[in-house]
Amino acid sequence: MKIFGRMPKVRGKMSYAQHMKRSKYCICARGYEVNSPRIVEAIMYECVPVIISDNYVPPFYEVLNWESFAVFILEKDIPNLKNILLSIPEKRYREMQMRVKKVQQHFLWHARPVKYDIFHMILHSIWYNRVFQM
Repeated sequence: MKIFGRMPKVRGKMSYAQHMKRSKYCICARGYEVNSPRIVEAIMYECVPVIISDNYVPPFYEVLNWESFAVFILEKDIPNLKNILLSIPEKRYREMQMRVKKVQQHFLWHARPVKYDIFHMILHSIWYNRVFQM
């Protein structure tokens, strides 16, 4: 496990994106805002998101089965994070990463909307939440 502070700005060193692409799991900790770009970054770099937060509702939860491609960790379990991740069998990890690749299409923006891209996911999410609020 590699844990970094601030990414150094040195030529010839790996960039933030390269680190994410080479990682099996990417930590997506709760921040000050409701959502963080880290989750989408992890998905786009084909890294299994590890979402550390209590009571987090992921985007498009009504459509996407997040447990099939992300790991959710309660804040109280942070001291056990390494053991939790190491306990995930390699086969399960490969299945999760394959599903990360499949859900990427739902987080892409196109100038002209493409079926199931983020434009359609947002519209569906708005519709779903309005219908089920009644």
